[in-house]
Amino acid sequence: MSSSTKSTSPHVLITGSTSGIGWGLARGFAAKGYNVTLNGLAEPAQVEKLLGELRAEFGVQAWYSPANMMRAAEIRDMVLEAEKRGGLDVLVNNAGIQHVSPVEDFPDEKWDAITAINLSSVFHATKAAIPGMKARGFGRIINIASVHGLVASPFKSAYVAAKHGVIGFTKSIALELADTPLTCNAICPGYVRTPLVEGQISQQAKAHGISEERVIREVILAAQPKKEFIEIEALSEMALLLAGSAGKAITGVSMTLDGGWTAR
Repeated sequence: MSSSTKSTSPHVLITGSTSGIGWGLARGFAAKGYNVTLNGLAEPAQVEKLLGELRAEFGVQAWYSPANMMRAAEIRDMVLEAEKRGGLDVLVNNAGIQHVSPVEDFPDEKWDAITAINLSSVFHATKAAIPGMKARGFGRIINIASVHGLVASPFKSAYVAAKHGVIGFTKSIALELADTPLTCNAICPGYVRTPLVEGQISQQAKAHGISEERVIREVILAAQPKKEFIEIEALSEMALLLAGSAGKAITGVSMTLDGGWTAR
């Protein structure tokens, strides 16, 4: 398919979508007929592989933006380019990074990077997307926050602060858009099963000399009452609910997929 061909199919832009949760969301939306713009860090050959997979498996159009989520101008240009491809119906702000450290040792540059990518990029992308959505009379903004947007853990000060900020931002934008057909919501997952997490399980098991099952229950999911990872498919289904007609009246909420974590 031509990268410049416009389509009547809905179009979703997902930041941080060349791996992990973002890639799972991309596949979930593509499976429902959405054209997809990917964004993230990946080598050219890997990008072509991902785009080819979406096009071949789901018969949708797919594009890629290398926009750096720490640079406002690149984020704005990414959204405007997506608009040219027949309009942008759904924006999923998913890009994020993490660093674990006591606050007194927390590197300044890590704090700046985490708050820029996890929080400020949400502002820049949302600001750029709203005018086009308003002009077409439809838009869904979905922010992938975290259970750490609702509760805290030690040694994750930047991540927790940024994700709390995402939830506050979500509420504010929902109120601003209340008299329009646009909605803005957040999804707050606990630990999601991704290849990165799978690797951490085996590493922790070797390091502690315990089984992978014990690592899951006693280390990674220690704070989560339901000792099961959140599956990416469940996250995709929730995002698709918010993106569709059933999500029309849902705005300003933080939907949890946390295995009971925040019920304590």
